[in-house]
Amino acid sequence: MNKKLSRGAYGGVAGKDYVPYISSGSKLGGNVAVLMIGVILAALFAASTAYSGMKSGLTVAAGIPGSIIGSAFIAAFAKQKGILGKNLIQGMSSGGESVASGMIFVLPSILLIGAQVSFHEGLAVGVGGVLFGIGIASVVYNYLLVEEHGKLMYPESMAISETLVASEGAGESVKYMGIGFGVSGLITVVTESFLNAANTVISFVNETFYKWKFEVEVNPLLVGIGFIVGLDVAITMFAGSILANFGIMSLIGYFASFGNNGATIWNNQHVAINAMQVKHIAGSYVKYIGAGMMLSGGLIGAVRLIPTIISSIKETLNAKSANGSGSSSAANIILIAGVIVGFAAGFLISGGNMVMAVGATVLSLFLSLLFVIVSGRLTGTIGTSNLPVSGMTIASLVIVTLLFVLLGWKNQESNKSLLLFGTFIVIAISVAGGYCQSQKVNFIIGGQRNEMDKYFTIASVVGVAVVIGVIILLSNQLALTGDNVPFALPQANLMATLTAGIMSGQLPWPIIIVGVVMGFVLFLLRLPIMTVAIGFYLPISTTSIILIGAFLRHFVEKSCKSEHEKEVRVANGISLSSGLVAGGSIVGLIGIILQLSGVIKGNGPSGFAATNEMAFLLLVVLAFATIMPILKSRVNAPTSNDTGKR
Repeated sequence: MNKKLSRGAYGGVAGKDYVPYISSGSKLGGNVAVLMIGVILAALFAASTAYSGMKSGLTVAAGIPGSIIGSAFIAAFAKQKGILGKNLIQGMSSGGESVASGMIFVLPSILLIGAQVSFHEGLAVGVGGVLFGIGIASVVYNYLLVEEHGKLMYPESMAISETLVASEGAGESVKYMGIGFGVSGLITVVTESFLNAANTVISFVNETFYKWKFEVEVNPLLVGIGFIVGLDVAITMFAGSILANFGIMSLIGYFASFGNNGATIWNNQHVAINAMQVKHIAGSYVKYIGAGMMLSGGLIGAVRLIPTIISSIKETLNAKSANGSGSSSAANIILIAGVIVGFAAGFLISGGNMVMAVGATVLSLFLSLLFVIVSGRLTGTIGTSNLPVSGMTIASLVIVTLLFVLLGWKNQESNKSLLLFGTFIVIAISVAGGYCQSQKVNFIIGGQRNEMDKYFTIASVVGVAVVIGVIILLSNQLALTGDNVPFALPQANLMATLTAGIMSGQLPWPIIIVGVVMGFVLFLLRLPIMTVAIGFYLPISTTSIILIGAFLRHFVEKSCKSEHEKEVRVANGISLSSGLVAGGSIVGLIGIILQLSGVIKGNGPSGFAATNEMAFLLLVVLAFATIMPILKSRVNAPTSNDTGKR
């Protein structure tokens, strides 16, 4: 057995001629122990992704951390399954994460329009979306993963494969993930989501003359995300926040000062225009401009996908007719089940409206079919972390919303049904990307396709149940709107604003259009619209701490004396950061459960613990505890396997 992947893993040979890493013996990596480990990690990554994604608007792919943790668990409980068992676990981790990454875009929107999410409704559309997304992605498996081998690179799949092959070094990575989890957990315990014993927000707000706000939330979860995404993304997001909080907000505040006493905020009749505070400007005006920017970015992204949609469908049909190969036996059953569950969910969420049940379900299945194929292809180019799920979801929701408006379904109950259909679509799109990424790893390593189909599907269904549980648990906090809310929900807020506004006719279109125009200007300047827009929409307290996390990575990179040293320390930093994200999410969720059950009754910080100085002290502790283990990490001399980048 080789010590590393062959050159053929990266192309140069036809997919049908590629010899996988495990080329002989049993191709099965699963047993009861592997299944249980995978289910636990799927649930963990689903909960963590849901919590952190609703907090920051960003999600972190679970393939690599899943493979690292999986390596440790396999070594402890199922050593005989080796790399094939680790491979299944990385796939199951991705299954739980990809469900959460999609579901949090739309499902919380139901809370934002004033309705409630029931577990059985969410489960029906979630499971339907999972099964249909996996089933359709499996139909194009041979074309995307085998025929296009070496042409579609699946960059994150190759990184996961390399991690699996080098998994004898996983103990070091697990150590840094453990450090990150511990640091994040300890700091999260003192925050408002747990003991609420210390102020964690450094805040400066100016309400006179030139209105502005600058805040930093000392949140280890967000520091971890910043380290992972890097300086380019973090600065771009922060630029959006600077524009919102030091540009647009101040401009609106200046003009508002000339308002007469009879004029009030458009969505709050109790506050006079000329008496608006920063929080009113942010919640009633700036956020809607941000929503317009995100809408612009989503629609432009969808339009730019049209050639990809056409070529993907055309090439897929040609490939199918040429070789006649299709899905695995498990995937055929999954696809049929997806269609059946999709229609059953449609009838369940339509409240007895047969026309809605049939029409909206057929349209949702058709849109899912188109974008699942696009999702699989784009994953092969840019990976799941950069998948433009927002754009595809916005385009789909606009089309389904127009159907609802055309047929006169405009009340709140219809809006809830619309968002549930949207949840089905976004889950199918997101899961398809995770499925293709995991199956590409499976193809490279040499696992059995049918087995990955089964294990990935189980993990994704577990992910659906976990994410619905998290959303119901946090429903009171998620339903809050305005400025300084616990969960910003940028994508879900956009979906709620868009659908409710179109259906009611009460959308503040002038404000939205300003955002759309700003987004178009960003497009003309060739800047990443959605990244700037999410930064514009999110609280500056969130984007500033993400930027600090990115600066910590930049400092680590600049302090290294060689490329090998930088590579090792950044890898350790990413492992530690994954622990920060997981620790902050899981401990935060545990704290909220304890608060809701009455076990913890924090009255809030007082005295020094309630000051900016306290938050600043926590920030210094967090930065020091994050960066020191990375800088002190041992860097061995490079081996022959470390040289020669592909």
